[in-house]
Amino acid sequence: QVQLVESGGGLVQAGGSLRLSCAASGIIFSMYTMKWYRQAPGKQRVLVAVIGSGGAADYANSVKGRFTISRDNAKSTAYLQMNSLKPEDTAVYYCNANQVGGPRSYWGQGTQVTVSS
Repeated sequence: QVQLVESGGGLVQAGGSLRLSCAASGIIFSMYTMKWYRQAPGKQRVLVAVIGSGGAADYANSVKGRFTISRDNAKSTAYLQMNSLKPEDTAVYYCNANQVGGPRSYWGQGTQVTVSS
């Protein structure tokens, strides 16, 4: 049974930091590209950051320079370090695992991030 469990969300003031974690089980973690998405109320889910199996990362323009995605294959965990948070970063954050070269894709349940002004 595949599980992706996000943690680390919460309420933070503007300018603050949070670190999200996504712990995976039931998959060969190193064979998956890991992504973080977010969905604000009334809006579509959008891609925030992606990290390949080899560690190459990319970011949405809105978070470049503030967010850092990383992964620890030994712990089967992906992270999203979020600094200089803004109220517009408020959303439910989801992690997603995409099988490299294959069709499998899995989602976590999401974790709420709320940034107060």
